[in-house]
Amino acid sequence: MPQTIALVDDDRNILTSVTITLEAEGFAVRTYSDGAEALRGLTQQPVDLAVLDIKMPRMDGMELLEKLRKTSSLPVIFLTSKDDEVDELMGLRMGADDYIKKPFSQRLLIERIRSILRREESRNATGQTAEAAMMRGPLMMDPTRHLCTWDGRPIELTVTEFLLLKALAQRPGHVKSRDQLMDSAYGENIYVDDRTIDSHIKRLRKKFKAVIGEFNHIETLYGVGYRYKES
Repeated sequence: MPQTIALVDDDRNILTSVTITLEAEGFAVRTYSDGAEALRGLTQQPVDLAVLDIKMPRMDGMELLEKLRKTSSLPVIFLTSKDDEVDELMGLRMGADDYIKKPFSQRLLIERIRSILRREESRNATGQTAEAAMMRGPLMMDPTRHLCTWDGRPIELTVTEFLLLKALAQRPGHVKSRDQLMDSAYGENIYVDDRTIDSHIKRLRKKFKAVIGEFNHIETLYGVGYRYKES
């Protein structure tokens, strides 16, 4: 069965051209011209990944992502225009996995989609030796089940957030540069802006603070990177 991508954009030209490219790459595609239509469709017929435009009528991409995140960890890539920097950051903090600016290279979009789907496949693969759960004090991460808890309380993380936290927590006290974290979360040969990593880290901190209140276990070393502090 081909993997299914949802395209949500009010620009018919983008829907048509990207659909042609994705289908040529072997994907199945479902298209929606606004967020309200997409929410109904994605609720009834789940897909493997969604590409969302931010600026849309009736329900924009931000509101759609917010509603999706209440019940789903569906991987999401945002499409943004050049003047949407605030929206990009907000989208990442809300749980988007990546963003691409318009006008964009369709080849770049395909690479980003494949990179995120590979992570999903690895996480959901069967018939492979299960990766052992990792314990770091009150933190527990189980990659096989994509489960993260703190003192037994679940923390809902996107794939990108999970991989970033795992990369940091594997070696407490050791600094990870943004480039190293980028490779851990996106794979080699995929470049994302430093700001993207920073936004994911902010989102991680916010999710933990919402559950446990005070959380200071992810430290920023300005100009260097991040590290996980176990105690």
